[in-house]
Amino acid sequence: MKDTSCINTPPSKNVGSSWHPWLNNGKLQLPIQEDESALVLWALWHHFDIYRDIEFIKPIYKCFIKKVADFLLDFRDEKTKLPLPSYDLWEERLGIHTFTVCSVYGALMSASRFAAAFGEIDLGEKYKNGAMEIKISMEKYMYLNDKNRFARMVNFSSEGDIIIDDTLDASLYALFAFGPYKAKDEKVKSTMEQIREKLWCQTEVGGLARYENDPYYRVSNEIPGNPWFVTTLWLALYYIESSDSESDLSKAMDLMKWVSDHALESGVLAEQVNPFTNVPLSVSPLTWSHATFIHVTLAYLEKYKNFKTIKMS
Repeated sequence: MKDTSCINTPPSKNVGSSWHPWLNNGKLQLPIQEDESALVLWALWHHFDIYRDIEFIKPIYKCFIKKVADFLLDFRDEKTKLPLPSYDLWEERLGIHTFTVCSVYGALMSASRFAAAFGEIDLGEKYKNGAMEIKISMEKYMYLNDKNRFARMVNFSSEGDIIIDDTLDASLYALFAFGPYKAKDEKVKSTMEQIREKLWCQTEVGGLARYENDPYYRVSNEIPGNPWFVTTLWLALYYIESSDSESDLSKAMDLMKWVSDHALESGVLAEQVNPFTNVPLSVSPLTWSHATFIHVTLAYLEKYKNFKTIKMS
């Protein structure tokens, strides 16, 4: 009997549109951003964990959640157990990115929880084991002991030599955001402190740049890059997640106020702003900026409520 459990038409398997190239140095490649697949599973689990909307999840469990999880599990290097190269969240470079690796970890752990919820215990363990293999390999290949932080990206030559991109990148917040590590982990703490130190724009405008020497719409070589709203909010999220008391939340609130103060009078948030004039640059409004502000605000309120509850008990 034909499976009609999916509420939507399954993928046609036709080639999708992409501005990433299908050829790299004359060789065929899969032009994807793997984090885009992984983050859907991560988001679905968080939706289910909050709302327990089984009527929504059940029709897509077999034909979507499991299929995406199986792809993420298989799309790995047999030797290192890391995800194979794909394009980064900034849509700029091909490689094995810490952000992508963390998102795949989060997706496989989410798939493991889904499988357990649907009674497929062995499958859940399989997804979980894959996630743990990725975390072990990430620490082995992507943590820079000499710098006490993680690399942005690694690649492996045809001879098996590791090629490290140690650029400081705000997207390393993924280390705690998607679950491989807690925000209080010393490796995360050291990474995030270096991001704050090196990527904060030392101008009257302030704000956090994407990464060192970011060329996109760059206004001046005197700063690491233009301040972005999402990156500044990621730093706020770190302060929220690593806070031990109500007073610790002040650093996060300062950054949330920075976002509010540098929005347009209408409340619109651009992608980035001029580090000297605060004039919006690139896309404006940017849904990503607004969604991240909502995410961080909810995280702040949840942590604040927890501290108040503890104080009252």
